[in-house]
This record gives sequence, C-alpha cells and structure tokens, in this order.
Amino acid sequence: MPFLLRVLLPDVPGSLGRVATAIGMAGGDIEAIEIVEKRDDGTVVDDVLLEVAEGTMPDSVVSACSGIDGVEVLWISRYPAGGSLVMDLEAVEALTSSPAEAYDKLVDLLPATFRVDWAVRLHRARGVVHATSAAPDDLEFVEIESPVRLEVPDDDVTLYAAARLDGNEVVVMGRQGGPEFADSEIARLGHLCGLAVTITTA
Repeated sequence: MPFLLRVLLPDVPGSLGRVATAIGMAGGDIEAIEIVEKRDDGTVVDDVLLEVAEGTMPDSVVSACSGIDGVEVLWISRYPAGGSLVMDLEAVEALTSSPAEAYDKLVDLLPATFRVDWAVRLHRARGVVHATSAAPDDLEFVEIESPVRLEVPDDDVTLYAAARLDGNEVVVMGRQGGPEFADSEIARLGHLCGLAVTITTA
C-alpha cells in the first residue's frame, strides 16, 4: 500500500540514509524522494513516497523515523495507487507542449505536482472555468497580488493556496487534512503560474 511521508530532518550528510534505513527496518520500501524545502535553521523537509507491506502499520514507520535524533515526521497519508511525484520541470514541459491550453494543463498537473486533492482556475465573473475531480463546484473569487495561503472560515479541514494568473483569473488548490503549505510550495505555485502566463502570451 503506497503512503506519502513528509519528514523534517537535519540537513547534514547521512541524515537521509538513517531515515531510509529506519523505513526499511519498519517494513517500508522507498519509491521516490523529493526535497520540499531547505530551511535557514539547518533542516530540510523531504517527501518520501513509500510502499508499506500488507499488514504493516504506517505507525511503525512513523515511530522508526521519529526515533532518530533530530528527525520529525510532519505528516503521513495514503497516496493514490500508481501515483508518482511530478517534478516542476516535467510540469513546465507539459505546459510548453500546448501553449494555448497552458492554464488548463497547469490546473490538471497541480494535484500530482503538489500532492493536493484538487485544483481550479477561477474567473472573476464566470466562476470556476476549469477544475480537477473532487474540486468544489463553487468558489468565491479572491483578490490577490502574490501567491498566498487562503483562510476559508467555513472549512477547517481543507488547506487552500492560490496564485494569480491575471487581474481576472486565479488558480486555487486544496489539500485536505495537511500538511500545511510550506513557504517553498507557495513560491513554486506562483512561479508555475507565472510560467503559464508567459507560455500562453508568448
């Protein structure tokens, strides 16, 4: 069964190796690793896509990792079967392959790129103009100048992040239950939206 683990660890040689060993000892098999964020305090946040053997509890992986000095498990969740980590460069390649559809392709790629549950392109007057499955049918347009985390008072389960495409359109994505959007993820969302705008208008 596939799981996605987000872990905070010291940014020093050998840290990731110790985490990988602990995961293996607990019955997990690592499929992929992606650096989410390097922090100024000498730590790094990594996402680890792993397969857990049938009958193995994910708690055992969490306990094994948490037992390492300086390592903190921030979040673990089931991951869609057959899912893969999509890197930003792969997303850019997909956008440039069809410039006229770059906005919609961006929305389609966001769930895999950021491990979110859904994404939408939201127009000021027309509302949701393109969305992935599981996205809400109705979202209120937000006035933003730069990529941000959004507070949605009526929803205490989903975490929201958004970035502007132009004065009339924004992209919003939602992640249920965590983890919180890292600063680097907010910056990456803004960067990808900016690239989509450039590709579309080139």
